[in-house]
Amino acid sequence: MMGIARSTYYDRRDGQADDTAVVEAMFAICDEFEFYGYRRVGAALRQKGLVVNHKKIRRLMREHGLQPKVRRRFVATTDSDHNGPIFPNLAREFAPTGPDQLWQADITYVALPDRFVYVAVILDAWSRMVVGYAIGRSIDARLTLAALKTAIECRRPPAGCIHHSDRGSQYAAETYRQHLGHHGLAGSMGRRGNPYDNAKAESFMKTLKVEAVYPMAFQTYDDVIEHLPDFIETIYNKRRLHSALGYLSPQQFEDQHIRQTGKTAA
Repeated sequence: MMGIARSTYYDRRDGQADDTAVVEAMFAICDEFEFYGYRRVGAALRQKGLVVNHKKIRRLMREHGLQPKVRRRFVATTDSDHNGPIFPNLAREFAPTGPDQLWQADITYVALPDRFVYVAVILDAWSRMVVGYAIGRSIDARLTLAALKTAIECRRPPAGCIHHSDRGSQYAAETYRQHLGHHGLAGSMGRRGNPYDNAKAESFMKTLKVEAVYPMAFQTYDDVIEHLPDFIETIYNKRRLHSALGYLSPQQFEDQHIRQTGKTAA
């Protein structure tokens, strides 16, 4: 920059026209991702080629009413009162270094005016990519098995990939355990009542609720089927920036890994 301090450079080029472009970009970002705070907004701006000081982003968001929405309280239920076998906890001290080494599975619900719809998800713990999911009217092993089959078909995980879940009956079911074993996945379950063992999957479920379910206020099962897959596959996997991934989306994070190592997901 010819000896000019970086801060001076940005101050000198920071005119009203640039502010207008920045604010327009911020409105577009916050319109799509209403729960983004200033850090994610800043990362999204950088991906658009706009480098803006974080203090300025906070000020502009405050001045233009772009503060992130307040997250609603999340309530989760797990049916662990069963006599099925419990897998040992293989994930407690395991830190994945690449794709398809550790999967985390979880179930949540979507409240409709007259009933519930259930969503089972399998997440790659390394990249936070949703690798399999299923939506259904009943919360049983058929739901979780459908998500597992989708994940296996999509990723073709290597033998030894850890599949971690809570102690829910849907994951302890014989058909589910047999499918894990047939494809060489190592079953793993968390400690009773401990939310940290499956934290990444539970974190995704919270994101799903506050960014896709609550704003849409679904009325029917068909509404859920029509809109939720797009959030999971397009918005979350490909576009939503994740702070733990260096403000990349799961897809961007995996693509970066491929460029750096030449290794694709299994």
